[in-house]
Amino acid sequence: MKSVLRFVKKDPVLSIAALCAVITMFLVPPDRSYLSYIDLRVLCLLLCLMGVVAGFGSCGVFSALSFSLLRHCRSGRVLGLVLVMLPFFTSMLVTNDVALLTFVPFTILLLEQLDCHRNLVPTLVLQTVAANLGSMATPVGNPQNLYLYSFYTLEPAQFFSAVLPLTAVSFVALAVGAVFLLPRRLPVARLKGIAVHDMKKLLFYIVLFGLCLTAVFRWMHYAVVTMIVVLTLFLLDRSLLKKVDYPLLVTFVCFFILSGNLGRLEEVRDFLQSLLGRSTLLTSLGASQIISNVPAAVLLSEFTEDWRGLLQGVNIGGLGTPCASLASLITLKLYLTSPGGKIGRFLLVFTLVNVVGIVLLLMMA
Repeated sequence: MKSVLRFVKKDPVLSIAALCAVITMFLVPPDRSYLSYIDLRVLCLLLCLMGVVAGFGSCGVFSALSFSLLRHCRSGRVLGLVLVMLPFFTSMLVTNDVALLTFVPFTILLLEQLDCHRNLVPTLVLQTVAANLGSMATPVGNPQNLYLYSFYTLEPAQFFSAVLPLTAVSFVALAVGAVFLLPRRLPVARLKGIAVHDMKKLLFYIVLFGLCLTAVFRWMHYAVVTMIVVLTLFLLDRSLLKKVDYPLLVTFVCFFILSGNLGRLEEVRDFLQSLLGRSTLLTSLGASQIISNVPAAVLLSEFTEDWRGLLQGVNIGGLGTPCASLASLITLKLYLTSPGGKIGRFLLVFTLVNVVGIVLLLMMA
């Protein structure tokens, strides 16, 4: 029992996800359909990106970037804006998951150097919201957009007319919040004159990161990219494979099982269909809070022709609970592994900011 309690305390997100998945397994006994729940592409890409990002860190890239950023951003107002807008715009092209995997570890290191521990949670929360909202601007920004764009055979004008107004409002709101994240006058960083080391390995990691992006854009098959990346990391520095957050991958598997089982319950499907007749926007937003926005988009698309309401609903629905967008779990996991990480404070700030975001965007939608 003590071992179980230690595990729950160490990894509460995985523990909750596993418990919820097990409960639904009693309602939907395991069968061959379970295999269709698991999105291997997402898991493989997360594995590759975590390994490559660890490689960047081992070469001192994040330390060097933080030193460079501190040298050019003397004002905390400017630095806060930069930290939030980096994932906002990057997620439009490389998905919210990739943006957070890239910038959250960098932000944690940077604010530790600045002794801005009090500002870490609100900064990470706004970065997460920025990645989730910025990714809705393009069809390739997140999986639900790509799926709905193809499922309803949308024209570019249709798609952008639905999401760009929401993106513009998100940009303004995030910019206003970001300028108040950090103190106006920044403390002096403890680290000075940091440079990237082992440039040869760094070049390999840059190439591997580029390969990961080809899988993100589906230019190369994810299985081929995964084999290349894992083999290269093993040959270059096999210790990087030990730095991969495997519990995070298991957490994603648990949520895949949870959402898949809920989608097979006839009562749940009937209930969702009745709600869609009232409001596709609110139904998709609500469903996203429970089964996350990607499964919600797949599940609800079978019952409605209101593509605009569904598209806006699942993108706004990325806000709310940590599982509303599985990308949010990446930030939570990385924060909890940082020194002094406390899940209670994170969830409080996360909930407050996300509720404000939902209300604001619902008014626009």
